[in-house]
Amino acid sequence: MFIIMSKRTLKEIQSNNISNLIIQSNVPSICGDEPCCLGIDEAGRGPVLGPMVYGICYCPVSKKDKLKEMGFADSKTLSEEKREALFTSIEEANDVLGFEVEVISPTFISNNMLKRSKYSLNAISMDSAIGLVNLALKNGVNLTEVFVDTVGPAAKYQEKLQGLFPDLNITVESKADAKFPIVSAASICAKVVRDRVLKSWTFPEGDQYTLGENGVSGYPSDPNTKKWLRENIDKVFGFPSVVRFSWSTASFILDEKAVKVFWDDEEEDEDTKGTKSVLTFFAPKDSDKFKKHKFFEERHLTQVTEF
Repeated sequence: MFIIMSKRTLKEIQSNNISNLIIQSNVPSICGDEPCCLGIDEAGRGPVLGPMVYGICYCPVSKKDKLKEMGFADSKTLSEEKREALFTSIEEANDVLGFEVEVISPTFISNNMLKRSKYSLNAISMDSAIGLVNLALKNGVNLTEVFVDTVGPAAKYQEKLQGLFPDLNITVESKADAKFPIVSAASICAKVVRDRVLKSWTFPEGDQYTLGENGVSGYPSDPNTKKWLRENIDKVFGFPSVVRFSWSTASFILDEKAVKVFWDDEEEDEDTKGTKSVLTFFAPKDSDKFKKHKFFEERHLTQVTEF
């Protein structure tokens, strides 16, 4: 039985859409017995709104022709209706097809990309793909072939994956979703899940926010998306959590419309001559009276020691 986007799963995403979530189907028994191929692709890498979703789909190597007959193609070239129909066909073929998807929240993306030691989108993408392959192996899928739509230089990515999975025959290529039906199937899974998550998005910040039906694609180049960002910014707290703060589109609008923040720095003592001896930094704590920052002094704030 497939659990993808069941009412339970939708409610789980709606109640906690700032965390990542992995959704997976049952493993068809044939996929544990026969050698299998697996495809990897993503949806939502570029948008400033919503999650990025990584998907894998797998089936026995002997059933590759079935995928061609089902008419898989790059999800970006298909209408929403066609993607939904193809996804339904994946559900109905659950005797030979299995899949996994990871919903990577915009909060997770922004928090990691804005770290002092940057965790790039490429690294997030690769780690998600690696995690999904490991999960398939853990679940007993008899993998022999893996096809991946590349992130960054294909040769470097393939070398990394081959080093992690030396027993698998791995192919990493640009536009793999248009070349290999199993990658196209993964692309369908990722895209359909992302679309459904966005349609059911519940804003923890309140009902005043809505994505609406205004043709907001989420892509930075989309005028409707930029309009939505400008209309839904809080001048103090910024954007709701559906927005990737780490995108330049969002940061430019924050610079333009948000309240400016100035941080007070403690002024240096102009009378101090020369550099302090390094020994002064190791003086006993009780010999040095704690000095409050002027931010606290100016606002008459004191440290609470008792309740």
